[in-house]
Amino acid sequence: MSGTSREDAIKKIAGIISDVKFAMLTVINEEGHLHAHPMTTQQTEFDGDVWFIGSRSSHQVSHMRARPQVNVSYSEPNKGVYVSINGTAELVEDRAKLDELWSDFYKAFFAGGKEDPDIQLIKIHAHGAEYWESDGKLQTLFKMARSAVTGKTNPTGKNETIAL
Repeated sequence: MSGTSREDAIKKIAGIISDVKFAMLTVINEEGHLHAHPMTTQQTEFDGDVWFIGSRSSHQVSHMRARPQVNVSYSEPNKGVYVSINGTAELVEDRAKLDELWSDFYKAFFAGGKEDPDIQLIKIHAHGAEYWESDGKLQTLFKMARSAVTGKTNPTGKNETIAL
């Protein structure tokens, strides 16, 4: 989005991902391989940071502790929107933020509820993002894929890279 302010770029990404329930968080494991796993999207407004609740004892959190470079991807094929956010993970201890993000959904993962010592807040500081928008029709998605393979311009959708 050349010429677009950081605030406008953040608003654009926030609008696209606001209704996407799950994201894929990609980390770098101890062998240097990329590993993705699903995370529940928090019901907070994207402001340049993405928040998740994870398990302190998980391999994913261990990988982020050692190698904080991550990627978060969102997909809503029925709406024809896709977002990829690259950034740095920070493992955070913040009771007020946990209270803000917590929902009963997490009781299925943390037997001790909000008091469970295994809870780890994960804050992703976004450095940049790329998004794709189309009308969500299968024919349009096929044309976009064909454009990506052939290198020809795609008049049926929008693709932008944003520095955050």
